[in-house]
Amino acid sequence: MPATGTVMTPALRPLVICASVHHGNTARVARCIADVLHADVCPPDAVTPASLVGHEVVGFGSGVYYGRMHESLFALLDQLSDGPAAARAAFVFSTSGLPFLAQLWHAPLKRALARKGFDVVGAFACRGFDTWGPLWLTGGLNRRHPDDRDMDRARAFAHRIAAAVGPPGRR
Repeated sequence: MPATGTVMTPALRPLVICASVHHGNTARVARCIADVLHADVCPPDAVTPASLVGHEVVGFGSGVYYGRMHESLFALLDQLSDGPAAARAAFVFSTSGLPFLAQLWHAPLKRALARKGFDVVGAFACRGFDTWGPLWLTGGLNRRHPDDRDMDRARAFAHRIAAAVGPPGRR
């Protein structure tokens, strides 16, 4: 277990933005990460550029749909101006049927975040219940995921994010 000093302080005002459409997989992971960071969880359509002001740490997560992170995350980023994002840190997370491909799926979102001036400090992926296309005929992939082990990994990831960002005033 990480040291207790790695828990985010309210002064950092973290925010977790999550698009979880089909089975609630990613929403469960988002709440787990948010609990560690003491963050609010919001869907992308409830976030505006003005509402990001004051959030020094922002997480962007979704399930993977047709090999891509949810379009609403990109739509939100399109609303932001390019350039420095007030030195905000960002992290990316996802659930999918094939999480070993997460680097491919996270890359476009990471590039979009970097263009908007975010410092991407980490990424997390785990298995999620997937019934895409013909998979529903066989009951889907990863029926019981995310499971307790996945949630433990998500909590450990959140502690690493807290440690990477550090105490208020460091960024």
